[in-house]
Amino acid sequence: MDLLIIVSNPDAGAILQPLGQACGRAGADWAVFLTNDGVKTLTQPETVAALSTARHAFACKESWDRYCGTQTCPVELGSQTNNSELAGLAARIVSL
Repeated sequence: MDLLIIVSNPDAGAILQPLGQACGRAGADWAVFLTNDGVKTLTQPETVAALSTARHAFACKESWDRYCGTQTCPVELGSQTNNSELAGLAARIVSL
């Protein structure tokens, strides 16, 4: 996998959206893991759309439950184990 983007900041959507779109245009093999209050970026439809070309898109379940409550998560719920697995597969990691 070319790139893993780890999102832990709720303001990261402004960077994640164009970065995800660029990865898609370039045909990159990429994934995203959202944790802490970075999961709040998933409440923005534009952000969710930008993740459509990701091989994997996980949100930390504990973080989702804490910050987004009973809303339906638009990506797969996972854990820090998923984050570690993706980090092991990634050639590069960007943290937002």
